[in-house]
Amino acid sequence: MSLKRNLGLDILSEKYAYATDEITGYTSARKIPDNWVATTCGYCSVGCGMFVGVKDGRAVAVRGNPAHPVNSGTLCPKGLAEHYTLEAPDRVKYPLLRKNGKFTRISWNEALDAMAENFLAVQAKHGPEALGVISTGQLVTEEFYTLGKLVQLGFGTSNYDGNTTLCMSTAVSGYKRSFGSDGPPGAYEDLQKADVVFLIGANIAENHPILCQHLEANPRKTLIVADPRVTKTAMISDVFLPLKPRSDIALINGMIHVLIQAGMIDRDYIAHHTTGFEELAQAVRKYTPRYVSEITGLEEELILKVAFLYGNAKAAFIGWTMGVNHSTKGTETVNAINNLALITGNIGRDGASPFSITGQCNAMGTRESGFASSLPGYRKFENADDRRELAHLWGIPQERIPAARGLAYPDIVEAAVKKKIRALWVIATNPIVSFPNLGVLRQSLESVDFLVVQDGFHPTPTSELAHLVLPAAIWGEKEGTYTNSERRVSKVNRAVNPPGEAKPDFEIFLNMAKKLGCYDELFPGWGTPRDAFEEWKRVSAGRLCDYSGMSYELIEQHGGIQWPFPQGTQQVTTSRLYVDGRFQTEDGRARLFCVEWEPFPEQPSAEFPFVLNTGRTVEHWHTRTKTGQVPILERMAPNAWLEMNPKDAHKLKLRLHDRVDVVSRRGRISSVELRVTEIVAPGQVFVPFHFVETNANQVTQSAFDPISREPNYKQSAVRVEKSEKFGEPRGKARLRRRSLWPRRQRSSSL
Repeated sequence: MSLKRNLGLDILSEKYAYATDEITGYTSARKIPDNWVATTCGYCSVGCGMFVGVKDGRAVAVRGNPAHPVNSGTLCPKGLAEHYTLEAPDRVKYPLLRKNGKFTRISWNEALDAMAENFLAVQAKHGPEALGVISTGQLVTEEFYTLGKLVQLGFGTSNYDGNTTLCMSTAVSGYKRSFGSDGPPGAYEDLQKADVVFLIGANIAENHPILCQHLEANPRKTLIVADPRVTKTAMISDVFLPLKPRSDIALINGMIHVLIQAGMIDRDYIAHHTTGFEELAQAVRKYTPRYVSEITGLEEELILKVAFLYGNAKAAFIGWTMGVNHSTKGTETVNAINNLALITGNIGRDGASPFSITGQCNAMGTRESGFASSLPGYRKFENADDRRELAHLWGIPQERIPAARGLAYPDIVEAAVKKKIRALWVIATNPIVSFPNLGVLRQSLESVDFLVVQDGFHPTPTSELAHLVLPAAIWGEKEGTYTNSERRVSKVNRAVNPPGEAKPDFEIFLNMAKKLGCYDELFPGWGTPRDAFEEWKRVSAGRLCDYSGMSYELIEQHGGIQWPFPQGTQQVTTSRLYVDGRFQTEDGRARLFCVEWEPFPEQPSAEFPFVLNTGRTVEHWHTRTKTGQVPILERMAPNAWLEMNPKDAHKLKLRLHDRVDVVSRRGRISSVELRVTEIVAPGQVFVPFHFVETNANQVTQSAFDPISREPNYKQSAVRVEKSEKFGEPRGKARLRRRSLWPRRQRSSSL
């Protein structure tokens, strides 16, 4: 073949051969599989059902599952290309230990010995809490449940959290404060049944595009979008509210004020199912349309229009994502959203819900079972009865179960800087790109005595710093369940084997438990994820997130099942929480909170005149660990960019496609392409956060919600300058990117 190719006679007929498949029709012969494996998408929290086509042991195609209730056969660009991640060139295949500054391939036995010895030595010298663990939102629920027990009861450290704190802890805290428990009350079906759909800081058209199908199935609805930026979701709205950054609390309080004054509230629901209304009514008196207009920049008439649209709706749905959560006032914003829903009785009914749209594919799974922000089953650390119940279920002394949550993600990072955390285990996340204020994170990871990174990919900016790299299986290579944003538990199946010696995280956790000598106590007889699932069903029984009536077979039969689904449930139907108006508080009533608007922490100045907003784009996922290795997605969005309003570009004498630097008090994003557009308002700029080469978190701030500990990624004060190095070729940028990573002796990886 090489001779034919050199002579120019090879026309690649085999590579470009086509044939007819009975399912997909006329297609590339190489992509006609031997069989299709049903599974659930491993990217965002929408939870799309899909099939992976397998040919000769390789994943060669994917297609949506037309019978799945979430997506009806449709997939977004990432889902359509997901199988390419399985054979990405940077998949890590063997355990790697840093020896003399270089990574060296070792056996699994040696890797687990090194990990156990170093972690236990640190704990023996500095105390059990000197070990910190940072997990992810992308393991299966069975792995989260297993990991939580291993960390809290096996290693005996409570300093354990997930990167879900970077995106969803605000929604968790807001739900807990208002309703007494985590858990989105509604369902995707509500998007099809609501009279009014109100989206706040939620660009679902790019970040959760399949949800737009549910909107499109509701021609009667009025779609209201509140966002500082004219997103793709704003472009399809009926009413767009271009409010100033972080003024959403004022807007919601203003709507509550208008509805109370107009008598458009459900006084019967308030009286029987809530507490704190009189205090709330008094607190919002000052939020008149005029006052709210001054804060938000919206016309008074528009504020009144939106309030009346919501108040007149028979069923109103409020959805939000990171535009609300990524804020120092995020939890209180969620409480304000819940206030609005509660005083109008828009909860627990068809079409009516305050609904947090989760970030990662199984962020809900770790919230339910992960033993990080709460005890498994939404139990409370501080509740002795909850601890006693768990101890009985697990057959261990109650004293083994911590009575308080350990450090949250940002506090683990700070503790490492202060040498209180001396060893770290980072699992399936890439904080060097995802954590705010890169300088602090860099110092943290360089400070620990022993860093283990467990991931499916290497090198990443984070794994390059590790002392030990553990090769993990990823989506498509393991079995378990995910829970999506509407509490739908869907099955995840193995389509192909992991590469080399990579193992499912579940197997790694059990093997580590054996090294620690706690396997027989904590995981007696476990060998497969089904063992964890069956125990989790018993632990969740009787709780809000009740799985006890589920089985793997029933889940697959119905394309997922929403919890709660207690044992004995006869019919699989759409499920909503709080239908009876009883909440998970001591008195069964929801709490109404008085929330005050405040300016965001870092206001623009003469030196830093712009407000920076960061966010996602439809082509990429988080830090591009996966999507950056998929050619079709890389071609669609190969580089970061900066969006700037034409008025600001004119003042700075900048033109479309100029290369610019974005500078804050903390650092600089160098040489990003300028897009001059009215998508952003004057005084604001926007940059996507996916790209390590132009890492947005070089300029973001170390400011966190005091309740949820979620970072305030948005509203950083910056200036924009024309880059000194102009038009650097992308190839050189790729070669340069390691200079953006932390300084530790780097390895030649295998």
